[in-house]
Amino acid sequence: MPAFLTDIGTLRGIGTAVVFIAFVAVVLWAYSSKRKSSFDEAANLPFADEADSASRQNQKAGDDKP
Repeated sequence: MPAFLTDIGTLRGIGTAVVFIAFVAVVLWAYSSKRKSSFDEAANLPFADEADSASRQNQKAGDDKP
């Protein structure tokens, strides 16, 4: 192993740089305009589940009528 990589400070610096680059990549991915529609759809999933259960309850109520 090269001598400059044996210093713990250098290894920590390289690790910090790698983590920082990964963080910036995730932030750019998350705020990409190409991803907005899929994130909006995912954000509304909890509400879609409530709407589905409400429509199922309305259907069951309609089935009970003679």
